[in-house]
Amino acid sequence: MSFSDQIKAYQWDDIRLAIYAKNNIDVQRALNKHRLDLEDFKALISPAAEPFLELMAQKSQKLTLQRFGKTQQFYIPLYLSNMCSNICTYCGFSMHNALRRITLDEPQVIAECEAIKQMGFDHILLVTGESKNKVGMAYFLRMIPIIKGYFSHITIEIQPLDEPEYKQLIAAGVDAVLVYQETYNERAYAQHHLKGKKSDFHYRLQTHDRLGKAGIHKMGLGCLIGLEDWRCDSFYTAAHLTYLEKHYWQSRYTISFPRLRPCTGGIEIHSQMSDKQLVQLICAYRIFNPEVELSLSTRESPNFRDNVLPLGITTLSAGSSTQPGGYADKTNQALEQFEISDKRDPAIMSAVVKAQGYEAVWKDWDPSLTP
Repeated sequence: MSFSDQIKAYQWDDIRLAIYAKNNIDVQRALNKHRLDLEDFKALISPAAEPFLELMAQKSQKLTLQRFGKTQQFYIPLYLSNMCSNICTYCGFSMHNALRRITLDEPQVIAECEAIKQMGFDHILLVTGESKNKVGMAYFLRMIPIIKGYFSHITIEIQPLDEPEYKQLIAAGVDAVLVYQETYNERAYAQHHLKGKKSDFHYRLQTHDRLGKAGIHKMGLGCLIGLEDWRCDSFYTAAHLTYLEKHYWQSRYTISFPRLRPCTGGIEIHSQMSDKQLVQLICAYRIFNPEVELSLSTRESPNFRDNVLPLGITTLSAGSSTQPGGYADKTNQALEQFEISDKRDPAIMSAVVKAQGYEAVWKDWDPSLTP
C-alpha cells in the first residue's frame, strides 16, 4: 500500500462538497478538540471558518510557541540548474520556454556556497529543474559532498527518484527532500503536466513512500496553490501527511505554501487565494498538527510575511535567488524560475524577526549528533 493507493478512496467532488457544507458548529467543535481528525480539518479550511479567524490565529500561535518556542529557522535556496525535460504550464523552467539553460559546474557551485555562507546560512535547499539525463545522480553525487563541506543541513528539491537512489543521496549527505504534488486532482494534473517524467501522476505521488522506506530524516510536501481549488488540494495534503506520519513515523515533516507567482510562459491562476485565506490555511494546519513544520518562502510579500510570522510559521527563506548562479553573480536575472516578492537582505530579515521577539536560527542540526 502507498498513498497512491489510498487516494482512490477520496473523490475530489465529494471532498469539495463536504468542505463547503461545513457550518459554524463544525468549526467550533474542531476548535474545542484536543486531537483533530480530517473532518475537523475540513471545517477549519471551509468558508464557515472565516469568521473564526481571530480565534484560529490565537490557538495556532499558542500551539506553535508550545512546540517550537520563539524561533524561526532560516534557510536559502541554491539553484544548481534550470535544465528541465518536462513541459509544465506554470513553471519558468519548463522545456518549452526559450531561455538560456545553465548547470553550475564545480567552481560555480563553490562560488555560490561561499557567497551564501557569508550571509550566515547553514541550512541550504538545493533546487534543479527535472532533467535526469543532464542533471542526474552522477551530478548530485559529485556536488553534494562539496556542498556538505559548507553547510550542516542539506535539503533537496529535484526530480523524484527511486528508493535506492535516495539511499545513495542520504549516504552522500542529504538530510531532507521536498516533493510537491502540485495538485492532487489527477485530471487537472494531466492538464498542467504535458510532457516528461513529471506527467506520471502516481509515480510522483509514491515518492514520499520511497523516501520513507529509504530512511530520510525529513520530507516536505504541499500543493501549488492556484492550480486547482486550494481547499481541496489542502485537504489532500493533510490526508497525505496523516498517512505518512502513521507509516513513516521516524521522519519529520514540513509543509510549504507556494502560491503561483508570475513566470516566463506562466498560466492564469485558476483558484485565487486571498492573504486572509492563506492565514486561515496556515492556522488550520497548525491546529490540525502541532508537530509539523510550516515554511513560508520569499514568494510572499514583506508585509504579509512580517504579519503572519507569529501565527504558526517555523521556517523562513531570506535573500533568495531563483536563478542558477544568482548569489555570486547578480548581473543576469534572465534565468529565474519565478519572481521573488520579498527581496530583503537576510540581515534585514533577521532584524525583523528579532524585533518581534523571535530568534533567527541559522543552525540547529549537526551530522555529528545523528545516532
